[in-house]
Amino acid sequence: MRVIAGLSKGHNLKTPSGLNTRPTTDKVKGSLFSMLTGNIAGANVLDLFAGSGALGIEALSRGAEKCVFVDSSPEAKACIRDNLNHTKLSAKAETVQSDSFLYLKHCCEQFDIIFLDPPYHMGLVARATELICEKNLLKKGGLLSVETDNGELDGTDFDTLICIKNKKYGRISLKIYQNGID
Repeated sequence: MRVIAGLSKGHNLKTPSGLNTRPTTDKVKGSLFSMLTGNIAGANVLDLFAGSGALGIEALSRGAEKCVFVDSSPEAKACIRDNLNHTKLSAKAETVQSDSFLYLKHCCEQFDIIFLDPPYHMGLVARATELICEKNLLKKGGLLSVETDNGELDGTDFDTLICIKNKKYGRISLKIYQNGID
């Protein structure tokens, strides 16, 4: 796994050991960032269930202003910090070791882009997305990137979010929602 583009292009990234982290493949990550083109420069980003931090690091490498990385695992937090140091992007990052839902409940900051890639089929995506909407954590026009297993969000609607892109890669579904609050 590596940084695909931007200031840190080509840097290899570590992943936490074990089976608790499922890194986004370079193919899916490349497609995701192609969908986000024009929205990253200067963005305030949140990477929930961050794992290795690959999505947030890619955003920082491509010009995001700031990224908050949230993961409950101490090993993931250490891995993210190592990856940020290796890519020389630490100055634009904050790493938080916390349950993602607890973080969302206490967060008062709004974000331009939120990456949501939790473990599949545990109801975490819908629960986190509802909390993001309830707390108004996504700026007007902001984007929520959701990676799930195919079918996991079928038939699910969120009050203020509009699904603007939906792509499938084998068993992986990638959806981009935009906050349409007036």
